[in-house]
Amino acid sequence: MPRHLEATIEAFPIAGSFTISRGSKTTADVVVCTITEGGIAGRGECVPYRRYGETMEGVLAEIKAVSQAIEAGMTRDRLQEGMKPGAARNAVDCALWDLEAKSTRRRVGEMIGMTGREPIITAFTLSLADAATMAADAKKNCARPLLKIKLGTEDDEARMRAVRDSAPESRIIVDANEGWTAHNIERHLDIAKSLGIALIEQPLPAGDDALLSRIERPVPICADESVHSTGDLASLRDRYDAVNIKLDKTGGLTEALRTKTEAKRLGFQIMVGCMVGTSLAMAPAVLLAADTDYADLDGPLLLARDRENGLRYEGSLVYPPEAGLWG
Repeated sequence: MPRHLEATIEAFPIAGSFTISRGSKTTADVVVCTITEGGIAGRGECVPYRRYGETMEGVLAEIKAVSQAIEAGMTRDRLQEGMKPGAARNAVDCALWDLEAKSTRRRVGEMIGMTGREPIITAFTLSLADAATMAADAKKNCARPLLKIKLGTEDDEARMRAVRDSAPESRIIVDANEGWTAHNIERHLDIAKSLGIALIEQPLPAGDDALLSRIERPVPICADESVHSTGDLASLRDRYDAVNIKLDKTGGLTEALRTKTEAKRLGFQIMVGCMVGTSLAMAPAVLLAADTDYADLDGPLLLARDRENGLRYEGSLVYPPEAGLWG
């Protein structure tokens, strides 16, 4: 039976707002790709990101441009050649994985060699705010084993100290979102070390991070905006100790698996991260994160409303998806 592809825009309200150094938002705006064949539907979700030049309309146009090829039977491997890495390819790639799993009555976890259905620990993200507000948020979540705090300002010392004081037992990841500079990075790194911060994510702007190869890194540094797919990894070895793999950057699970394999070979620590999306976007990433160093897959926990059949979260534990959601 012929395939049919459809792409739609959906919006999910965020509980309050989500703020990083580049701005705030109150809704998670996502694109969902649905590929139907023989009465079976596979779905994939992506989150277009303006930092990478993506828009909702642009992503819809990219998906539409390959719709005829997908409907004619394009495979996931050919998709990697036919679309560039990014959010649009992620939605299509994950929809094809889901369609294959449902059509063959196999789980994606089995297809990628994942054994077991154990939950993993995800970080829980605290939005950027003044030090007192972040301290209060940290205190509310101090029982969580792993917190990720959004920073990237000139006054991050006060924020780091306030969060650490309020969550003394939690491991903490700092995400500067490219907001630090050559003038303050070494001081911020020294403060982070003194506070027992576990990881610093993307302190300097992508493309302007060569300084990281010339200074001491007393806390491991993780690339986010500086790494998108497998081909980026080799050039980062002198600057970064870890990489953040996101399906919206790699362009889907297919390339993310390759990136993960190569990152391990090169000796990087690995974080599997996300944009702010629903359980449908997190589902393939949870499988990818099963044997990595860090998972930051709390997108649904930041929403006022998730989609039906969402992922199962118990505190900071997240379980692999059930077939009714994805895969």
